[in-house]
Amino acid sequence: MALKPRRITVLGSTGSVGRSTVALLDAAPPGKFEVAALVAGRDAEGLAAQALRLRPAMAVLADEQAAPELRRRLDGSGIAWACGHDAVLAAAALPADWTMAAIVGAAGLQPILAALRRGGTLALANKEALVCAGDLVHQAVQEAGATLLPVDSEHNAIFQALDARNPAAVEKIVLTASGGPFRTASREVMRRATPAQAVNHPVWSMGAKISVDSATMMNKGLELIEAARLFPVPEPRIEILVHPQSTVHGMVQYADGSILAQLGTPDMRTPIAHALAWPDRMVVDVPRLDLTALARLDFLAPDPERFPALRLAREALQAGPGATTILNAANEVAVGLFLQERLGFLDIAAVVEDCLTALGSPVVPDLDAVLALDAQSRQDAAYRAARRAA
Repeated sequence: MALKPRRITVLGSTGSVGRSTVALLDAAPPGKFEVAALVAGRDAEGLAAQALRLRPAMAVLADEQAAPELRRRLDGSGIAWACGHDAVLAAAALPADWTMAAIVGAAGLQPILAALRRGGTLALANKEALVCAGDLVHQAVQEAGATLLPVDSEHNAIFQALDARNPAAVEKIVLTASGGPFRTASREVMRRATPAQAVNHPVWSMGAKISVDSATMMNKGLELIEAARLFPVPEPRIEILVHPQSTVHGMVQYADGSILAQLGTPDMRTPIAHALAWPDRMVVDVPRLDLTALARLDFLAPDPERFPALRLAREALQAGPGATTILNAANEVAVGLFLQERLGFLDIAAVVEDCLTALGSPVVPDLDAVLALDAQSRQDAAYRAARRAA
């Protein structure tokens, strides 16, 4: 008897992770998957092209101003479409077996919660949801009996190497970082860095915001917080190492001295495919890692002076959930202003630290409290960034 196709939703389908997910769906044998919804931000052309290939039940854009363009491209196709925040939440809540959560930033939190509440498996590529509202995400998972699978390459690597049945045997976990474009740069070079230089990642192809986070290493700070909220390992036993080759994505060290590492070429299709096929594996046409060509693996401790974002992330995690909400919101604002050339590169971490100092770590018991603190933090970050830029 033929198996019923798995029903798939992709949140953030036109971003880098979303495009990789769509590529896997495109390459799958006919009848293996059917698409419930594709959700994007404002790229009407990209979303329409995906929808015409994959034929989802619903195609949704968050940006209401893009509605005329989406209508023009999908008219006569028979594909239902909608625009706006409420439409995004409705699409996330459609029945699906597996959902890719790849909307960047805190904007992904509410769609993630909507998807989790109807159960199924959620593949998490949005680290900010766990950073700003980890307790709410886990509560939604437990209440709906949902499954949460990490897709960030580092967390997916840890997931593959970790013996979750015996967490007491885990001595530490190690997240690796490429070091970004400024791994060996002087503070003066970093002070004068332009957005074009910051997004020019030496290894990974990512969106602008995540690329800047990689350049400041705030991305690794956010991943540290995510790891602490995903795995049964306390913050002091989560280590970050700079690994320029970006082939060892994560390691788990056990009490007997053994270290299990997950290696692969730096291609997001691999961790996405792992989550899409889990607990099985699927054939993926990605370049295979050639160890003889690679020849060497380097690991270095990150420079705390060059990358203060790592310290800020640890301090926020230690302070509590309110502080991590502030950290994420302030960073999103500061990175956005840097990309607009309204803030210096080194001022990104400085603005985040200013906000953490000013706002502390308020209690955030529910979604309304998280959203209110997120809004307050964004306002405070914009104010402090303007003062630094003046």
